[in-house]
Amino acid sequence: LQSDAQTDSITYLLCLLNRLSVWSKLCYAIGGAPYQITGSALGFFLQIYLLDVAQLDPSHASIILFVGRAWDAITDPTVGFLVSRSRWTGIGRMMPWILFSTPFAVMTYFLIWYVPPFEQGKIYWYLIFYCLFQSMQTCFHVPYSALTMFISKDQKERDSATAYRMMVEVLGTVLGTAIQGQIVGGVSNCPNETDVIDGTNSNNSDVPRDVTLDETKQAYLIASGVICIIYILCAIILVLGTIRKNSMPLTFRQGLWLVMSHGPYIKLVIGFLFTSLAFMLLEGNFALFITYALGHRKDFQNILLVIMLSGALTIPLWQWFLTRYGKKKAVYFGMTWAIPFMILIISVKSNLIISYLVSMAAGVSVAAAFLLPWSMLPDVVDDFKVRNPDIHGHEALFYSYYVFFIKFASGVSLGISTLSMKFAGYVTGSCSQPEAVILTLKVLVSPVPVVLIVVGLLILRTYPIDEDRRQGNRKLLQELL
Repeated sequence: LQSDAQTDSITYLLCLLNRLSVWSKLCYAIGGAPYQITGSALGFFLQIYLLDVAQLDPSHASIILFVGRAWDAITDPTVGFLVSRSRWTGIGRMMPWILFSTPFAVMTYFLIWYVPPFEQGKIYWYLIFYCLFQSMQTCFHVPYSALTMFISKDQKERDSATAYRMMVEVLGTVLGTAIQGQIVGGVSNCPNETDVIDGTNSNNSDVPRDVTLDETKQAYLIASGVICIIYILCAIILVLGTIRKNSMPLTFRQGLWLVMSHGPYIKLVIGFLFTSLAFMLLEGNFALFITYALGHRKDFQNILLVIMLSGALTIPLWQWFLTRYGKKKAVYFGMTWAIPFMILIISVKSNLIISYLVSMAAGVSVAAAFLLPWSMLPDVVDDFKVRNPDIHGHEALFYSYYVFFIKFASGVSLGISTLSMKFAGYVTGSCSQPEAVILTLKVLVSPVPVVLIVVGLLILRTYPIDEDRRQGNRKLLQELL
């Protein structure tokens, strides 16, 4: 009994030592905003920007999107290895990566949204700066993601900090969508579908677009400038408000073997690979779908904003749900919630009110897709620590390889979807598209994502870390500490 009392006292003291203040959680969470702000702007608007503003051929746009995402994916494990080998400095082991990558990330991001004054070789301009930005963003995001394992040794505190982070990140997607959408959304002179039906502005597709195109280019630059300022402010708050600890490095081969040989990690990554791919396909094509398939050209930025706002408001709900019922049940419920609304959006006749209602409901699943993978990854790392207590310095590798697989899949999805637009006969700069393009967009935002979600959930059923195993790992780690 005395031994049990001493153990309980030690456990209580460890929990107190690992408790995080609200300020620490907020500073940590704010660091996740730049990735999501730029990611939402690029995810929702880059494809339509390359096609209708930069006026690239769809095949060239496909090359840029695929190569950029593939390059981004390749850099993740490389940066993860380099981070795990980094030496301790006065501001920590990971903060120098975040600090020194920020100015280069900001500069390259701004240049992505600049249309160069030449036509020949324009594809290389966007390809170079898109790849450079993804590299700098990786140097920021991989060490930032790995901070989850260092901010506290207590699972509850990490889960709480992750919930703060996901809340800020979803708000970041809202902010990115709002800034890009509201600044850019009001400069098109193409009519809505309702305008065409009413017989007004019926010849707008034949109106010269030089003035409007120049205004659109300027709007994209203004939006990117605002996002760059926010990026810098968030990085400063993260660096000044967060202090991290050091750990022993691993070789690249050791790290790769450790990651690939841990069964729960592989099942988690493959499962979320399919579900994330579903939402990436939806994200990458939704702006085009709203604009051309539904005919809500003047409202597409507001519909995207509704999705992100709905997601931001339901993050606390999902945090409560996973705490109350467990993370696996939250995954099943959260991912399947989106399926009926994906089917509904292509089944009913175009209606603005229905589009808003469906977007609001779909945002609930977007919140789950944001929160749950990052909430479950620390459990996998803890499970690995319990089974390999003598191995240290592996945290960044688990996160970097997860991001690698997700980004590589994202590149494939964007490349395939943009090539599909070309094969369907997408007309660059036109106010309307052929029926084949409309059909392709419907397939890319509903049937394909639904199938991917179902496959992902079937794989996640084999994920072995349930609540009992998670709590058992927590007790074992406290004893190890």
